[in-house]
Order: sequence, then structure tokens, then C-alpha cells
Amino acid sequence: MDDVITVGVLTPHATAGADAEFALMAPGRVRTELSRIRTSAEMEPPTSPDGLRALAMPRVIDEAASTLPGSVDVFALASTSTGYAIGHDAESALVRRLGERWNVPVRATSLSAVSALRSHRIERISLVHPPWFGPSLNRLGAEYFRGQGFDVVDAQLADVPDDPDRIEPAMVVEWVAQHLSHRAEAVVIGGNGFRASRAVQELEDRTGRLVLEANQVLLWSILDGTRPIDVHGFGRLFGSRIKPHVRSTR
Repeated sequence: MDDVITVGVLTPHATAGADAEFALMAPGRVRTELSRIRTSAEMEPPTSPDGLRALAMPRVIDEAASTLPGSVDVFALASTSTGYAIGHDAESALVRRLGERWNVPVRATSLSAVSALRSHRIERISLVHPPWFGPSLNRLGAEYFRGQGFDVVDAQLADVPDDPDRIEPAMVVEWVAQHLSHRAEAVVIGGNGFRASRAVQELEDRTGRLVLEANQVLLWSILDGTRPIDVHGFGRLFGSRIKPHVRSTR
């Protein structure tokens, strides 16, 4: 159907993420085809930066992409933690190479968050990650955004259940609202498996800050570059478009 966009979701994670939340945010308008990135059929989901880097190798990514149907409109690299593990420059190169190899637009979660923050002229951010990220990925997340010129006021692991299926939106709203620094201009909720999109609107209403959530910002980036689809109730990000940005020299 001409009014439905088909997204090929590439992810190294076993838990539901972008595939579930895209359908929630744009029901009937976005269809997903899912391919899980693995180096072998027996490999467990990655839990370390080194494991994520291994799954970002071109051969491994291409093998996962090859299982997607040829009718997809865009590829989505749905892994915040992979961006953190390999860094912004390598993530950008991965996206470019994948797009050239398969001749489709490609979007990645962490790159999309950077674009969204720059579009809104944000400089000071608070990062919130799920508990399963652990200290290493939490620290790499802060380094990732600082490397792009943002003032990361804090980077915290949310005190919510260590199981994405047990996390309710109200838990995320309460924890973030209570721990949000007064210095932060925006909140970035990392982790495509966190599935916190339903907390975004209430958090923005309660805090007055821009809130970016991994799957929300990834979908925003996809729609901005492919097809205009209205999304309501998931934050003010969907009312904006990517704009050129000149970084501050402060």
C-alpha cells in the first residue's frame, strides 16, 4: 500500500523493541520486517561493548540485511548500545556503507538522537538508560554525546525492573521526573528494548523538557527522510523536522 512504509529493522537484541513501538506510535502506517544480527545461530544476545562491536562488522550486518525482503523502504539500525560501543564516526560510516550496499536509506538510533538534539538547538542533556545497560554502556553513552559537543549533565541507570516486560510507563515517568537535573534542557532515554515511548508525552507535560526515547527518535528520523506520516501523543519531536545546525563554539 502506498500509504504504508515498510521498515527493515536490524537489531542484535532478542527483546522486542522498535518493531513493537513503531506499530504503537504509527498503527497501520508503518510495517516492520525484523532481522536479528548474529554471528552464529547459537550466539546469545550481546551484553558487552566488545560483543556489540563484533556484531557491527560489515559481514555480519550484511548477512542480517540479506534476510530482509527487497521491498523495504528503509533500514533501521535499532540498537542504541551499538552506537555507543562503536562510536559516532564508526556508526556514521556503517550507515553510509549499508545504504550504498543495499541502495536504501538507513537510520540508526544514536545518530537520530544527535540529529534531533541539534534540530532543537539543545546543548545540555540528561541521559537515562535501562538497568541492564550497566556501568560500561552507561559511561559509553555519556562519552558518545559529549564527543558530539553536548553537555551531558548526568547519565543514570533508571531504578526500574531489570526486565523490559515488567516496566510500566508510569514507572519511567516517576523515576525520570524525580531524578531530572534542573540544568538539563532535554532528556534522552536510551535503549531500544526499554520501550518507554508511552512515557514521553507525560514526561514532557510534567517537566517542560524535550524528551527523546530510542524508538520514538528512530521513527522520527525515518519518517522525516522518507514519508510524511502524522504521529500524535508521543512528544513534540514529531512536530519538527531535521534542520541544518551549526554547533556552538562555547
